[in-house]
Amino acid sequence: MKSFMSKYSSHCYALMRIVVGFLFLWHGAQKLFGFPMGMPPGVPPFITYVGGSIELVGGILVMVGLFTHWAAFIASGEMAVAYWMAHGPKALLPIQNNGELAVIYCFVFLFIAAQGGGIWSIDSLRAGGNGTVPDR
Repeated sequence: MKSFMSKYSSHCYALMRIVVGFLFLWHGAQKLFGFPMGMPPGVPPFITYVGGSIELVGGILVMVGLFTHWAAFIASGEMAVAYWMAHGPKALLPIQNNGELAVIYCFVFLFIAAQGGGIWSIDSLRAGGNGTVPDR
C-alpha cells in the first residue's frame, strides 16, 4: 500500500534539507559572530573558528542546495567529531550526555550527503532542472 504522502516525498525532502541547513548555519553564526547570542566562555578557538566556519558555510550550502553532497558530508563529519569531543566522554548515551542534537545532525547530514540537493536546489538547476545531479 502506497503512503498518502509518497507523492510529496521529493518536496518533503527539499523542505527538510532547507530547514536543517537554515538551523545549522545559525550555530556557525553564533560561534563566529556571537549572533544571535554569544558562546559560553572558555570555548576553544578551534571550535569557534573551524567548527563555526563549517557550520555557517555548510549550512548555507545545504540550505540552497549547492555542492550538497560534499557540504553535507563535511557537516556530518564535523558533527561526529563534535559528539565524540564534547559529549561522548561525559556518558555513554546521548540522552545522558546532551549529545542528541549532534547525533541527529550527523545522521541527517549523512542522509543529505547520500541524496544530494534534490528539487529546489542550485545543484538541480546546474544539472538541467530535473531534480537530480549527475554522479561525479
